[in-house]
Amino acid sequence: MKTATTAATVLAICNLAAASSHFKRQNDTGVGLAYSPPYYPSPWMDPEAEGWQEAYAQAKAFVSDLTLLEKVNLTTGTGWMADLCVGNVGSIPRVGWRGLCLQDGPQGIRFADYVSYFTSSQLAGATWNRDLIRDRARAMALEARDKGIDVLLAPAVGPLGRFPTGGRNWEGFSPDPYLAGVAAAESVKGIQETGVIATIKHLIMNEQEHFRERGNGISYGYSVVEAISSNVDDKTMHELYLWPFADAIRAGAGSVMCSYQQVNNSYGCQNSAVLNHLLKEELGFQGFVLSDWAAQHTGVAAAVAGLDMSMPGDVTFNSRTSYWGANLTNAVLNGTVPEYRIDDMAMRIMAAFFKVGRTIEDAPEINFSSWTRDSDGPVHWAAKEGVQTINQHIDVRRDHGDLIRRIAAQGTVLLKNEGSLPLNKPKFVAVIGEDAGSRVGGPNGCPNQGCNSGTLAAGWGSGTASFPYLITPDAALQRKAVEDGTRYESILSNWEHELTASLVGEPDATALVFVNANSGEGFIEVDGNVGDRNNLTLWNGGDDLIEIVAAHNPNTIIIIHSTGPVVVSEWYDNPNITAILWAGLPGQESGNAITDILYGRVNPGGKTPFTWGASEESYGVKIVYEPNNGDDAPQGDFDDGIFIDYRWFDSQDDEPIFEFGFGLSYTTFEFSDIRVERSNASEYKPNTGESIPAPRIGANHSSDYTDYVFPEGFRRIDQFIYPYLNSTDPKQTLGDRFYGDEAEDFLPPGATDDSRRPAHPAGGGPGGNPQLWDVMYTVFATVTNTGSVVGEEVAQLYVSLGGPDDPAKVLRGFERIRIDPGTSETFRADITRRDLSNWDTVSQNWVISDCPKSIYVGNSSRNLPLHAALQ
Repeated sequence: MKTATTAATVLAICNLAAASSHFKRQNDTGVGLAYSPPYYPSPWMDPEAEGWQEAYAQAKAFVSDLTLLEKVNLTTGTGWMADLCVGNVGSIPRVGWRGLCLQDGPQGIRFADYVSYFTSSQLAGATWNRDLIRDRARAMALEARDKGIDVLLAPAVGPLGRFPTGGRNWEGFSPDPYLAGVAAAESVKGIQETGVIATIKHLIMNEQEHFRERGNGISYGYSVVEAISSNVDDKTMHELYLWPFADAIRAGAGSVMCSYQQVNNSYGCQNSAVLNHLLKEELGFQGFVLSDWAAQHTGVAAAVAGLDMSMPGDVTFNSRTSYWGANLTNAVLNGTVPEYRIDDMAMRIMAAFFKVGRTIEDAPEINFSSWTRDSDGPVHWAAKEGVQTINQHIDVRRDHGDLIRRIAAQGTVLLKNEGSLPLNKPKFVAVIGEDAGSRVGGPNGCPNQGCNSGTLAAGWGSGTASFPYLITPDAALQRKAVEDGTRYESILSNWEHELTASLVGEPDATALVFVNANSGEGFIEVDGNVGDRNNLTLWNGGDDLIEIVAAHNPNTIIIIHSTGPVVVSEWYDNPNITAILWAGLPGQESGNAITDILYGRVNPGGKTPFTWGASEESYGVKIVYEPNNGDDAPQGDFDDGIFIDYRWFDSQDDEPIFEFGFGLSYTTFEFSDIRVERSNASEYKPNTGESIPAPRIGANHSSDYTDYVFPEGFRRIDQFIYPYLNSTDPKQTLGDRFYGDEAEDFLPPGATDDSRRPAHPAGGGPGGNPQLWDVMYTVFATVTNTGSVVGEEVAQLYVSLGGPDDPAKVLRGFERIRIDPGTSETFRADITRRDLSNWDTVSQNWVISDCPKSIYVGNSSRNLPLHAALQ
């Protein structure tokens, strides 16, 4: 007999569940610093992992035939500029393996010609269109494949976007983990459909550029030499930052890139809690972990902590030394690194290769060089050796310009419109601002896009590409004006204030003001901004320019190109400002896309993927710009927990200027008729059982050091990283300094354990326990186009988890729907067990609390007219 549960009892259970899930950060080391607990051994591949069985079998057949030296060559990069790609692993000529070519990045192929420059991931996220996000990833990967690239270093969900001023936020999709996770999964699928391995990055908590690298503090004028530590609790890690990684791994991601900075005072690429426990054990990741470039800071410790590939291979760029290479060979020979670990590294790399449908025989030729545009030059650029044809200048773009234009237009967000848009053959258009025009040195005139002049179509850093062309807003709008017979003038400067005021003050002028705010990776400083933005103001006097134009023109339209939100409080509600659009980083078709929107060829349907606050302070967080821990590693305490972006604004009852998920259209929509269907999902059961024992793949290695020295007559290439030893004497070789019995004292407890290990209760498959994706409810709602033109609306589903420590609501579903005027379409979204769960730090599993659950449907995080309780 089931007893009735009173409301008071439910509330008590709810509070109890919430209290048990509130995690006190594990940072009590006696000195008050966050602490990352050890987790060993490194989990080995599962031959029965869903989606990996065939790849595992192929990898096993391949790896079984390899020698120790050949396995080490698989795992160690050849060195910075030692080969054609931004990263290469060594070849194995005996079996016909040419090695792997790894190349950036998230907005297009870096260091190559005749490639497309796509929109930023952030702008793709603003489309809220799963198909377009997947198409974008597939197109980038097709270009990568045709250049001979095997591993595309994309997509990025780290940084997630905790800080609105974060330098690399544009490389990711959104600070909301659900939106970021959906986009990451679609991107992984799109990339790997082409036979290219996707790399989900940067694992994890890589939320700022300042102090991200070991020794990076010196460049800021400070004496600190250790990278910043991102300090986070278990609940926040799971419910926020790890969430999109789980989606990407469930989608089959072949590789994961670990990050530069520390996590709870342990470097990301040797953090056993992150790599062994969270990634490989709990999330069941079967692919390989590669280091960010020079983010590896140790040899053996990184190997047993779960790192599988060292990039670019040398300790520091062109150092001629490596933590792995010969050191890894020797570490296996002397027993410091167990044989199964090197086998597991090689297996993971090759399984990822075979999983995307590749074979040893079909490796495409690498037909470009990252280091020069010359047709002929050194293959081994650092050594200036091996001169031959290295750039074939193959055009791989196809018709991707049309796709880029479509994504850029669909991602553009209409933030304000008082009826001035769409334009219809205006009498006189005055375009104002340097952001509308060309860069003096051309679109590729700044290395890694490290400047801010002309129109902003891309951020700066390793996530950049080379423009094959760049359609500026000035060029596209002038062409449209000529077609329409419109008078057209442009002042492509932010500083010609008197001339600007005079021009826009003329009768019948429609003023289009283009402004921007830029950011990028921390190895480049632009206008005093070292990667991260110093503030949320517009750059190059953009706010002053807007106020001048609006003071003299009653029909001022603002177009913002930026890498995230900017503060618009001083001018957004000026009655002379009749429209505001955010166009993000639109890539090569920038001008065409914004013209499509301004003139109504495309009805805007983008939704802002982040919140626009009234001030920088309203976000409640600030980047660590100065050391806060003496000369030791700066400490970044993530005390805001899961409350970032719109979750934070909701918790503070703070009204944003433009809320997360907001975006206007040239038509109007109405939501009605919400309906919820409950499924018959089975009861959730924790994962149980044990792993297989650590497998040995192939024959045991010889213990004779003469088998591992450089072959007689071998020609060594300068700065190239090899697996060979320099000496047959273990104490004289370049190998690890720990050998013999000392290894037992050096390694953490359990690091070399090869026995069966217990299953993680939240594990059981790629991404976690498969039951987490069981559908619990299906939600339906009707969306009607009540206007006069066809449009696309993004229906959004939010869930209230109901606990006292939960956000007011969290995004848990969305769909972009095309609707003809006067007609209706049905929005449908599934709610999974994971969508309704909290992370319980006691049971180390996901649990659905007894707190009352509610759902909301609408078209932004603050406009949710439909509501229902989940029974």
